[in-house]
Amino acid sequence: MKKVIIIHGWGGDPQGNWFPWIKKELESKGIKVEIPAMPNTDAPDIEHWVGQLAKSVNPNDENYLIGHSMGVQAVLRYVEKLPENVKVGGILLVSGFITSLSDVIMANPEDAVIAKPWLETPIDLEKVRAKVPKIISMVSDNDPYIPEDNWKKFEMLGDLIILHDRGHIQGEEPELLKIILEILG
Repeated sequence: MKKVIIIHGWGGDPQGNWFPWIKKELESKGIKVEIPAMPNTDAPDIEHWVGQLAKSVNPNDENYLIGHSMGVQAVLRYVEKLPENVKVGGILLVSGFITSLSDVIMANPEDAVIAKPWLETPIDLEKVRAKVPKIISMVSDNDPYIPEDNWKKFEMLGDLIILHDRGHIQGEEPELLKIILEILG
């Protein structure tokens, strides 16, 4: 049975953004959905977030991962660490970052300290690509937190969908459901 695991972002929780809506939509189609609460969400760190994801996912080709914002980083880092012969069915990366965050975040010294390890600890994108048959990234052209320089890295992973004027993609988004269903096949 196909299962979708959604990872929220920094300062988020399983009840925020589009998560409850997409869960309801997918479950109505017979797809199991889990949205684990990530630890220490106001000051996320790589080790704890990837560790929580490892507890929540039984990696196989019937498991699909969706990350939003900081959840994108957690998903990529989790998949990177999987053994070579272990794969997941697909990944959707929504409003995520790999290379940089906007001045809105980095201007706050406390936020900059939290973001620094996420930005400076490299992710082997080739390893990630080798373990996932389908990766789609979705961004908005006016995201206040995620600069455009991240887009090239997402293009290296797979398809990049650029939505117009959707900010940090936090509301119910019909395009999001369409893309998830595409990944699920």
